[in-house]
Amino acid sequence: MDKFLRLFLSVSLGLFFGTSCQDTSQDILDEEARKRSVQLFETEFHENKGYPLQGSPTAMILLDSVLKLDSSHAAAWREISVPYLKRGMPHEWKPLFDKAVQYHPEVWQPWRGYLYLMFYRDYKKAIADFNASDTLTPHIDYPQGHSVDYWRGIAYLGLKDFENSIAYFNKHIKKETEDTGEDWVELEAFLYRGIAYYETGNYREAITNFDKIKLHFTSSAEGKYYLAKCLFHLGKTEEALSMLNEAESDYKNQLRLDHDYVEMPYQMYLTDIMELKSSLLP
Repeated sequence: MDKFLRLFLSVSLGLFFGTSCQDTSQDILDEEARKRSVQLFETEFHENKGYPLQGSPTAMILLDSVLKLDSSHAAAWREISVPYLKRGMPHEWKPLFDKAVQYHPEVWQPWRGYLYLMFYRDYKKAIADFNASDTLTPHIDYPQGHSVDYWRGIAYLGLKDFENSIAYFNKHIKKETEDTGEDWVELEAFLYRGIAYYETGNYREAITNFDKIKLHFTSSAEGKYYLAKCLFHLGKTEEALSMLNEAESDYKNQLRLDHDYVEMPYQMYLTDIMELKSSLLP
């Protein structure tokens, strides 16, 4: 019996330490792979004598190498998804970007909300991601440099839920004003809140927002276009025509909403200005 127990303990301890050593060795290898993945991404991908062109064979091969070293590298999943997003291939983009969200939701879930909103006009999914960010971090998130309250304001505007849109823009503008001053609030926040008021028929409150744009930014084709529409509804046709002339000038001087890849929410065109002007002329 004693011999049997000694043999049993010897085998058990051997198996234990053997497995333990294997686990430790694997942990070391995994950690080295992660470090190499970070180095590859941060130096050769971002800083190696110029950023590789997004979607180029060089960039995609490099990102694939990063992910082979560490399949949980969230930023690499995001980067490898971007060319498909910009080329209008959502069936390729989404599974890749979802991996970025899976491995680092605190950063990439609100970003996915921004992409749902701006690239796909999927307002409900965008709002769901923005709402999730409230529980993921103790602070207000700022995907693409704007708060999730700002983005929710635009998403609810897209859903024609003007009450919620105004409420979120109020929240966003209040915080930005308290933190840095009203003159640091982005033009678009006043523009979209003004449009929400315009859509509800509250022209005077809409004008207050468009006047804020004139005060802090001077020029904005959309701001002056919607201001002209408000003035017309209030029976001030001559002032409306004058404002449309200013809107036309701003538009021709590129002082208008624009985006490299998508049409901006409520983006207008010169034909919109000319058609409204024609309808106001006697």
